[in-house]
Amino acid sequence: MVKKRRMFDIEMPEEGPPETFPAGKVEAPSAEPRRRGPMATAIGETAESSRERAEIEAQIRAENDALAHEHVKLKRLGLVLELVPLEAVETSKLIRDRAAGPDMELSGLKASITELGLSNPIRLEARPDGRFELIQGFRRLAAYRALLEETGDAEAWGRIPAAVSQPGDDLDVLYRRMVDENLVRKDISFAEMAQLALDYAADPGTAIEDPDKAVAELFKSAGYQKRSYVRSFIKLMERIGPALQFAPDVPRALGLALAQRLEEVDGLSGVIRRELAELDNRSVVDELEVLRRHAGMTEGAPAPRAPATKPAGAGGKAKTSFQFDRAEGRAKCTAANGRLEVRLDRDFSTIDRRRLEEAVRRMLDQLE
Repeated sequence: MVKKRRMFDIEMPEEGPPETFPAGKVEAPSAEPRRRGPMATAIGETAESSRERAEIEAQIRAENDALAHEHVKLKRLGLVLELVPLEAVETSKLIRDRAAGPDMELSGLKASITELGLSNPIRLEARPDGRFELIQGFRRLAAYRALLEETGDAEAWGRIPAAVSQPGDDLDVLYRRMVDENLVRKDISFAEMAQLALDYAADPGTAIEDPDKAVAELFKSAGYQKRSYVRSFIKLMERIGPALQFAPDVPRALGLALAQRLEEVDGLSGVIRRELAELDNRSVVDELEVLRRHAGMTEGAPAPRAPATKPAGAGGKAKTSFQFDRAEGRAKCTAANGRLEVRLDRDFSTIDRRRLEEAVRRMLDQLE
């Protein structure tokens, strides 16, 4: 049997340029993207995480460097608080504007610190030997030292919060800061201000040798009248200051009268010094009695006139006003004939009446 062969018609494409194919495998077209294997995915995610971590670490290092520079800057300016051991603080650079002797108001400051803490740190200046010089805060430092001595609790009172600055300010600037702080926070006596002007003029580290000019330099923030009172007390302190044991207790009117008498009567200073030296175990009353007698201020004698002050504006009433900053905010004070007004963002009615009365009484006594 003979097999028949079938013939197929095959249509061949027309001849054209030969097709070329890339080497290797040719992937078949697919509608879905190619999936990565688990190992490749893990490696990619790790690399991305490492890049992000490196960027974050670089940002943190830059921020830390900026903060470190800012910290150093603030520390140099004395704006960073430190806890400084009391035994490392010296008080010899500035002649204090407080008279030596017991501070009758220190007990109140100690009670406040014990109850509420130290609201205003002291200011120190670093020394090359690792110790510190006190610039501001003598009474606060004295309160801490007294509390340490009384309680023996070095953990609580052995170190004091302080703003420490680097050396750089002139001695004149440091004196001004000390004076301004005490003028604002707690009025010092005219005798203490006068003695400070004398000590400032005598200090070889300052450029002023005239005590009267020292008053103008130290007490720029004080009014004209107060500076004139200080200059009168300078005359008093120059002549009999070393013989006085209670100079801060000399009232303003007595000091002005006595200064005037010392100018008018030759040899009066020697007489007063001798009488004071003859007083055994004298008290404040004993000392003031001697001064009043020589000032002509015994009972019935007319009070001396105060130094001339700047006249009030034409047609206006004499008035003094000033402002200063406290922890509660800015205090505004106005003084006029028969009136003294203090405005402060504080409810004074919440203060115990006896405590408020005593504070006002002490303030008025200081103005005598």
